[in-house]
Amino acid sequence: MTTATLDRPAVRAGARATTGSVVTGIGVTAPNGLGTEAWWAATLRGESGIRPVTRFDASRYPVRIAGEVPGFVDEEHLPSRLLPQTDRVTRLSLAAAKEALDDSGTDPAALPEYGAGVVTASSAGGFEFGQRELQALWSKGGQHVSAYQSFAWFYAVNTGQISIRHGLRGSSGVVVAEQAGGLDALAHARRQIRKGARLMVTGGVDSALCPWGWAAHLAADELSHVADPARASLPFDAAASGHVIGEGGALFVLESAPAARERDARVYGVLTGYAATFDGPGTPRLGDAARLALADAGVRPDEIDVVFADAAGARAADRAEAEVLATLFGPRGVPVTAPKSMTGRLLAGGASLDVAAALLSLRDQVIPPTTGTTEPAADCPVDLVSTPRETTVRHALVLARGRGGFNSAAVLSAV
Repeated sequence: MTTATLDRPAVRAGARATTGSVVTGIGVTAPNGLGTEAWWAATLRGESGIRPVTRFDASRYPVRIAGEVPGFVDEEHLPSRLLPQTDRVTRLSLAAAKEALDDSGTDPAALPEYGAGVVTASSAGGFEFGQRELQALWSKGGQHVSAYQSFAWFYAVNTGQISIRHGLRGSSGVVVAEQAGGLDALAHARRQIRKGARLMVTGGVDSALCPWGWAAHLAADELSHVADPARASLPFDAAASGHVIGEGGALFVLESAPAARERDARVYGVLTGYAATFDGPGTPRLGDAARLALADAGVRPDEIDVVFADAAGARAADRAEAEVLATLFGPRGVPVTAPKSMTGRLLAGGASLDVAAALLSLRDQVIPPTTGTTEPAADCPVDLVSTPRETTVRHALVLARGRGGFNSAAVLSAV
C-alpha cells in the first residue's frame, strides 16, 4: 500500500451520480481504530483489534477475547448531561454520527426542518446499561433504578439520541436484524431519500460487552474458544472454529444525488443495489439476496470487483457462503475479503463497517486484507485477499447474514 494511494482524494459528485442515493460522510468506531482514517489505515496494515477483554472480568468464562473499541473517552465525545442517560453503544453511535456529519460538510441547522432523519440498526440496544440497572434493582431496590432505564436500553435509543443532538426531525426508525441490520438500515434510509428526504444518517453500531451480553453470546455456542487472538477468527479456513464478538460499527450520511451535487459535496460512492431475503426451512437464501441486489443495481456478476463476505468463521456457514460465491461468480471468480477478521463480528455494526470499507476501497482503489487465514479450505474455493490488493474497484458487493435467517446484500458503486 503506497502513500500516494492513501492520499488519493475522494471524487466529487459527477455524471455517474446523477440519480439515486450517495454517501457523503462516514463515521467509524471500531476495535482496530477510532475514527474513519485511523481505522482504515490500521485495516490496510492488517492490524487486529481483537485482544483480551478489559470491559469486565472475563477470567471465569471459556471465551476471554473480543474486539473492543480502544481509546474512547466518553467525556471527550459527549456533554456531561448525556453521560448518566446513555449506554456505551449510544456513546459510540453519537461519536460516529458526529464524525459522519462533519465529514460530509453538512450543517443540519441549514436543512429544512423535516428534511433529514435517522435510521440505525441495533441488535441489543443498551445492554450494559440494562444490566447495571437490573443489578441495582435486585441488590438495592427499585428506588435505585435510574429513570433513564425507560429508554436507555431500547433498540431505538441510538436513533433517538442522534436525532435530538443534531436536530434531525424527519422520518426516522430502527432495524433489528442482527448482522444483516447494517445493510437494512441503509436501504430504509434510501427509501426515505426516494420519498423526498434531503439527508439521512444511517448505518449500525452495536456493543454488548458485559456479563449479561456475554452470557447470551456463549449460549448461542458459536464463539471461537481459541485463546490466541491471532488464530481465533479464521474465515474460510479449514481450522475455523467460530467467530469472535466485537463492538462498534459505522454510520453514514446518505443524500440524494441532486442535493449532494447542489452543494458540491464529496461523494464516496453510490448505493446502487440492495436486497433482503429470509431463509426457509432448510433453504438458505443468501444467494438470492446477492442476485437480487445485483439486479437492483443493474450490475452483472462479472462487473463486481470485490465481495465483502459475511465470513462467519464457522465451517458450515463458510462453506455455504463459498458455494453461493462460486455459483454466482465461478470458483475464485472474484476477489473476496473479510476485514471483520480484525474486529470480530460487530452484530448490527458489522455490515455497516464492511460498507465503510467498500466505500474506501472505491476511493483508494485498493482491497483491504483478511487476516489469520492465509489459504482458504479446499471446500471454500474463494480468491481470498490476504494482503492489500491495489486494483480497479468500480462495484463492491457486501453480504451479511443475521441470526434467525436474515440475509442482506448491497452494491456500492463508484461515481
